[in-house]
Amino acid sequence: MTPPAAASAAARTDDQTTDPAADTAAADAQAPAPSGLPGNGDDDPDERTAADPAAQRRTPSAASPTGSAASPTGAEFTRPRGMFSSLRVRNYRYYFAGQVVSNTGTWMQRIAQDWLVLSLTGSPLAVGITTAMQFLPMLLLGLFGGVLADRMPKRRLLVYTQGAMGLLAAGLAVLTIGDVVTPYYVYAFALLLGLVTVVDNPTRQAFVSEMVGPKDLANAVSLNAANFQTARLVGPAVAGLLIAAVGSGWAFAVNALSFAAVIGGLLAMRESELRPTEPIAREKGQLREGLRYVKERPELLWPMVLAGFIGTFGFNFPTLLSGFAYDTFKVGAGQYGLLNTAMAVGSLAGALLAARRGAPRLRRLVGAALAFGTLEVVAAFAPDYWTFALLLMLIGVFGLSFNTSVNSMLQLSTDPEMRGRVMGLLVLVFTGGTPIGAPIVGWVTASYGPRLGLLACGLVSALAAAAVGLVLARSADLRVRFDLHPGRGGRVVAVVPRVAVPRKSELAAAC
Repeated sequence: MTPPAAASAAARTDDQTTDPAADTAAADAQAPAPSGLPGNGDDDPDERTAADPAAQRRTPSAASPTGSAASPTGAEFTRPRGMFSSLRVRNYRYYFAGQVVSNTGTWMQRIAQDWLVLSLTGSPLAVGITTAMQFLPMLLLGLFGGVLADRMPKRRLLVYTQGAMGLLAAGLAVLTIGDVVTPYYVYAFALLLGLVTVVDNPTRQAFVSEMVGPKDLANAVSLNAANFQTARLVGPAVAGLLIAAVGSGWAFAVNALSFAAVIGGLLAMRESELRPTEPIAREKGQLREGLRYVKERPELLWPMVLAGFIGTFGFNFPTLLSGFAYDTFKVGAGQYGLLNTAMAVGSLAGALLAARRGAPRLRRLVGAALAFGTLEVVAAFAPDYWTFALLLMLIGVFGLSFNTSVNSMLQLSTDPEMRGRVMGLLVLVFTGGTPIGAPIVGWVTASYGPRLGLLACGLVSALAAAAVGLVLARSADLRVRFDLHPGRGGRVVAVVPRVAVPRKSELAAAC
C-alpha cells in the first residue's frame, strides 16, 4: 500500500515554466533522432550520463536565465514529455517490468494471507491482527528505515530487502503447503515482512530519482502508482483462482518467485546511467537532523502534515466498504468486490492522468486532497449502490492524484542526501497512521453506521486540506483572484501574489 515541490515563477498562474521546444532542440543536437517505437532505442542523451551529485544539492531559489523559477533543489520543473516518458530510460524500464510481476505477486499474497488466517481461525479479528502486525513496524521504526536508506547505496539495499521478502514468502509457502502453518506463524511472518518494509519502502521511493532524474521523476512516480493499481486489479483475481484450485500455499510460492523479476531488473541496470546519491557517513543525530530539516521547510512540512491526516483517516476503505456492502446496501460478496474494483479503476485512471502532467505544485496537491475529502462526504449520502460505486471511482482518481503529487513533490524539494529520511517520514505519516485511524473509524462505523463513518473521514480530510491551503497561502503571501472576464488565455480563478515580490519567494514558487 501505498505515497510524495514543484516551482514556477511567482507571478505566473500556470505550470509552464520552461520551453519544451528548447529542451527538445537541445536533446536533438546531442544525439541522432530516435527510430522505431518509443522506448525501444537508446535513452535520451541526458539519461545516458549520470548527473553530477554536487549539482543536485540545494541552491538558493532564484529565477533562471529564461525567467523561470528554480526548484529548491536547483532543478527546473518542466512540462511533461508524455504519459510514458520515463519508460524511455533503460534502467527504469527494467525496474518497471520487474514491478509489474512483483506487485501482482504481492496482491496475490495479501488475498491468500487474509483467506488463510480466516480459514484457520474463523475470526475477522485475527485478520485485523495480521494487518496490524504488518503495519506496526512502520509506525514504530519508519524513521530509522529512512536513515538506513540514506546511509547505504540504494540499489544494493533494494536487492537485499527484495530478497528477504522473497525468502519470507517462500517460508510461508513451505509451512502452508506442508499443512503445519498456524495463525501464530502467520503473525510472525507478517511482523517480519513489516520490519523489512520499514527499510524497503523509503529506499524504493528515493531510488526512483536515481533512475530517471528530476525531469521525469513525477512521471515515474505516477507510472509506479499505475503499475501498483493494475496489479491490484489482476492479483486478487489470480489469487482467487489459485486458492480455489490448489490452496493458499501456492499463492505464496508464486509471490516468492515474483521477487526474482525485481532483483533481476536491479542487477541488469547500467550503473553508469544511474544518478547515485553519495551515502552519508554514520553519525549521531541523523534522525533528528531529518526531522529538523522537514520542520524548517514549509514546502515539506505542510504537505507532510496533510498526508498524515489523509493517510490516517481518509484511506480506511476496507472497514468502510464492507459496512456499506453488508449493512447499508445489503449486497453479496460479488458486489462488495465490485466496489473495490471501482476504486481500483479510479485509482488507475488517476495515476495515468497524473503521468500526463508535469511536476506537481502545492495548489494541485491541496486541491486533490480537498476534492478527495469532499467526494467522501458526498458518497456518505449516496442514495443507492451504483451511485456509491461511481463516487468511489472519482474518490480513487483524486486520492491517487494526491498520493502521487505528495510523493513527487517531496522528492523534488529535498536535497539528495536527505531524501531517504524525508521519504521515510512520509511513509510513516501516510501508512503508519493506519493502526491509529483504523480502530477509530471502525468504532465510529460499528457504533453509528458506515455512512457516519465515511462522513467523518471525509470531513477530516477536507478540513485538513482547507486548513493547510490557508496556511500555505498566508505563509507565501498569496491570494485567490477571481476574474469573471479573464480574456484570452486567462483564468477565472487564479492564485497570485498579494504583492509584487512575495516574502517567501521559494514557497510562493512551489505553490
